[in-house]
This record gives sequence, structure tokens and C-alpha cells, in this order.
Amino acid sequence: MKEKPGAFDNARRKATELLNDREKVFHLLDRAIGQISSASNSAKLQEISMKLQALIRMIRAYFRKEYTDIPWQTLLLALTAVIYFLNPFDAIPDIIPLFGFTDDIAIITAIFASVSYDIERFLTWESGRGDDEPQGDIIDADIEES
Repeated sequence: MKEKPGAFDNARRKATELLNDREKVFHLLDRAIGQISSASNSAKLQEISMKLQALIRMIRAYFRKEYTDIPWQTLLLALTAVIYFLNPFDAIPDIIPLFGFTDDIAIITAIFASVSYDIERFLTWESGRGDDEPQGDIIDADIEES
């Protein structure tokens, strides 16, 4: 008997399909931002909000061709996390009070941990440095005019 694919497997399959459709990816990311905003009063969601938003910004930057130094596997996993988050009927349905986002938190945290190196590089780029070279010591000096 063939085993039915789980919610994560379905999200990953959908992510693989979406990687070839930029407009659908943008639409999905917009939906995710809307979902984060509307559910921001949930303490459980606040735990993953920053991580999910970083993944969304990284995906968006990739598809805008602003930041393309992302391995395909990282992009796939990040998109999978977003799709899983948006699915209200995943392993633990999101409509169940107190427990609905538990699996989302676990999946997003695991994905974030597995792509942490790439996320850190993206966040460094995003903060304005944009390269892997050491920036040296930053010296804060006041200039006095005579």
C-alpha cells in the first residue's frame, strides 16, 4: 500500500512547481505577509514571525534578481516553509486554538536552522554590506570645525 504524502511533502512538491513561476511566487509571498499581519496577535505566531519574514524577504530579493547568491536547495526549503505556513490544514490544522501553529513553528524553525548560513549571508547583504569581506573596524569620530 502506498503511503499518502504528508503536509510537508505536499508543500515541498508545490514549492518545486512554483520555482518556475515568478508571478505566483510573488502572489504567495504577499499572501504570507498578509497572514502574518492578520495573525500577529497570536503569541505562538510571534515566535516565528521574524524568521518567516526574513525567509520571505530573501525569496523576494532572489526573484527580483537583487540577491541571487542563494543555493537552489535553500530557496526550495524557504519557499516550502512559506507554503506550509499558509496551509491551514497541515499536520495540525491552524484553526485549532492554541495548537494550530505548533507544527508551523517546528517546521519553520527547522528550516531556518538548516539554511541559517544562507540566511545570515542574506541578512548581511540586506543590511547594506553586501559582501563577505571583513569591513574592518568602524571608527566613530566627531569632526570639529575651526
